[in-house]
Amino acid sequence: MVIQEEVTLNRSVGNVSKIFSDIAKVISTAVGRPWGFLLAATAVILWGITGPIFNFSDTWQLVINTTSSVVTFLMVFLIQNAQNRDSAAIQVKLDELIRVSAAHNSLVGIEHLTDQELEEIRDKCEARAKAELG
Repeated sequence: MVIQEEVTLNRSVGNVSKIFSDIAKVISTAVGRPWGFLLAATAVILWGITGPIFNFSDTWQLVINTTSSVVTFLMVFLIQNAQNRDSAAIQVKLDELIRVSAAHNSLVGIEHLTDQELEEIRDKCEARAKAELG
């Protein structure tokens, strides 16, 4: 019974993750285009134009502050999702290039090491490169 519930939970989480990923791709692609910027700029301009109509009231100011805060908060998650997806894809491609080349296969998967371990490997690679140059 527990295993069946766990499988059902894993499917649900997988579905939510897939839906979020699909939505994040669409939104991040859309807002990254020129018309996304133009839409945002138009909204700010329209808000500014309405200032005299609403006597530059506190409510008028609160509208833009709240809207920009909510949009910024949500965009952080979308941007992070896009970054995670891009980093994972690049890492897989680099690992495959390392695997099929004369490079050191020991470098495959180093993204899972600690920062200190990565720094040590980077220092060794830089020292080898300097030694080869002269």
